[in-house]
Amino acid sequence: MSKLFSNFKIKDLDIKNRVVMAPMCMYSAEADGKAKEWHYIHYAARAIGGTGLIIQEATAVEKRGRISDRDLGIWEDSQKEGLKKIVDECKKYGAVMGIQLAHAGRKCEVKSEEIIAPSSLAFSEESNTPKEMSIEDIKVAVKAFKDGAIRAKEIGYDIIEIHGAHGYLINQFLSPLTNKRKDEYGGSLENRARFLKEVTAAVREVWPKEKAIILRVSAEDFIEEGNHPEDLAEIINMVKDEGIDIVNVSSGGVALAQISVYPGYQIRYAEIIKEKTGLPVIAGGLITSPLMAEEILQNGRADMVFLARELLRNPNWPLYAAHELKDDIEWPEQYLRGKIR
Repeated sequence: MSKLFSNFKIKDLDIKNRVVMAPMCMYSAEADGKAKEWHYIHYAARAIGGTGLIIQEATAVEKRGRISDRDLGIWEDSQKEGLKKIVDECKKYGAVMGIQLAHAGRKCEVKSEEIIAPSSLAFSEESNTPKEMSIEDIKVAVKAFKDGAIRAKEIGYDIIEIHGAHGYLINQFLSPLTNKRKDEYGGSLENRARFLKEVTAAVREVWPKEKAIILRVSAEDFIEEGNHPEDLAEIINMVKDEGIDIVNVSSGGVALAQISVYPGYQIRYAEIIKEKTGLPVIAGGLITSPLMAEEILQNGRADMVFLARELLRNPNWPLYAAHELKDDIEWPEQYLRGKIR
């Protein structure tokens, strides 16, 4: 048995393999944040294809926390019914189902919303300038994550991912490029981590102790004055006792920057965070080859591997990967005639 197709245990979960579907926005929801038929088919197809852990796309905890007006939302109870259909379909086919709780902050592009951020700095010349968050705004945002976690529990998600990456609100607090505050939420690394710490504590307060929480981070800002993997490891060590069980390591997005991308370009960041925090990590970044995924796991560079675009191209990637790694895994009964032998 390969490492990729060995099970992975975390808290109360026993995930059948180490293939993770990264959260990817589909921009296909209703304007009120509700799921559509597209989402049921999209996610269930990856569950049927053998993905072990599916992390649902960024799901906004506030209306003003959406990236677009076609993002999924979890800011009100009326959205739960559609989300539950996604969860039930995916779990029916053996996948563990996660949700990424998210807030876009200054990267909200919904014209009808007032956008907020730790500091009044626009993302780009084309972007709107956000309002600098007051202490009350911060409290509202923390409560929104908490309320989202309550709804996620009621819906039946197996795991929550707190979105602290890609230049969205939590990442904006963490990075010195976007956080110029002079109060207790800005300046030092400890102060910049305060909002994340409060969000994590609020989520853990309502999310069952036996269930895991993932933190997604951008480990590299790709600008010298920004954060680097060692900074993120230090931040994670400051907040992990609030309830972080596993770290999903990505990079970039907080500011416009030149990024050299190649297969596995983020794996070294995951290694550093795994080593310096002692937490299990999910790693990825243009991973398409089963052999490469296996190497990452066999060499202890990560504990799970996420795929993104490759799973858009091929929902059945795990079935092909198992064949390439000479693993005989169970195929859906309906597809047995097509099983590679």
